[in-house]
Amino acid sequence: MSDEPKNTPARTTTSHTPPPSGTPDAAEAQARKDSLIEYPSLFPIKVMGVKADGFVHAISLIAHHFDPTFDAATIELRESKAGNYLGVTITVTATSREQLDELYRTLSTHPMVKVVL
Repeated sequence: MSDEPKNTPARTTTSHTPPPSGTPDAAEAQARKDSLIEYPSLFPIKVMGVKADGFVHAISLIAHHFDPTFDAATIELRESKAGNYLGVTITVTATSREQLDELYRTLSTHPMVKVVL
């Protein structure tokens, strides 16, 4: 018997070449293709923090900074069972992945915020 491999079909691989990234349109099209979100769209974000004076106002200001059309009247609040924490749901108009990433970063680093979902 021979130690040589038997006749097996050769494996072929295909490579996908992304569109040229030199143009903003190509990069934007690729970002849209990679995203599960269609922009613009309404996007809810839950923010939890210690129930304290100014918490809701601070979250509202951040939301408005990233979405000038943000309407504070749409904020939803939910207290924890013991009443020590407050869940704040804001709904922003998401216009890009970059906007959402920066909004999440800003909310997450705010001293009054414990969790952003």
